Amino acid sequence: MMDELSTGKKYKCVFFDLDHTLWDYETNCRETLYDLYSAYQLDKRNIPDGQSLYEQFKKVNTTLWDLYDRQLITQDVIRKERFKQVLDHFGAYEETLSNQLSDDYLEACPKKPNLMPYAEDVLHYLSKKYQLTIITNGFEKIQHVKLASGKISSYFKHIITSQKAGHRKPSPHIFEYAVHAHNIQCCDAIMIGDNLLTDIQGARGCTIDTVFYNPERIPHQSKTTYEIGCLSELLNIL
Repeated sequence: MMDELSTGKKYKCVFFDLDHTLWDYETNCRETLYDLYSAYQLDKRNIPDGQSLYEQFKKVNTTLWDLYDRQLITQDVIRKERFKQVLDHFGAYEETLSNQLSDDYLEACPKKPNLMPYAEDVLHYLSKKYQLTIITNGFEKIQHVKLASGKISSYFKHIITSQKAGHRKPSPHIFEYAVHAHNIQCCDAIMIGDNLLTDIQGARGCTIDTVFYNPERIPHQSKTTYEIGCLSELLNIL
């Protein structure tokens, strides 16, 4: 649910989530897994096709990242468990294969350049009016590679990861870290992201206005300052 919108509010900074908000995680993930399916000849290991690999990976990965966001597991568990659980599902688990797939995935996927629709156009527009910063729970090194691959690094004043801040979204402390980095007040910033828990609830806990990026128009009851289905709609808000 949307809060009543305040008109004419001026912000100094715009905070962005990265994966699923600017960097097209799903497309880049799918392309990488298709490449790995072919390179490792996984058709010979009872995995029907690249799409089957991707769909099972997506299911496992979503579950693990949700546990991570709720501070129930660490990033090391995600790295170790993702492909183990995927291969287990197909009866194809081997420790060496699982480790190789994990390493190759982490090496190749961040180098994919696909962005969400209108991402670069919106960043170009907003960067002329506001200071922009990334706030992400993703791995430090990997998030920088993603930004460079998408050719959008130059738009951001700060890249704030959970590793750098010492706190992960939805903790208010990572948002406070970003606010202090800009030497502003919470009311001077607005957070844009696709995750109602980490991005929206987290920012609200720090009294930062929010934009819920919801391209699939998933129904929900969460309070947001704004809600959009396409990044281009930000031009009407900001």
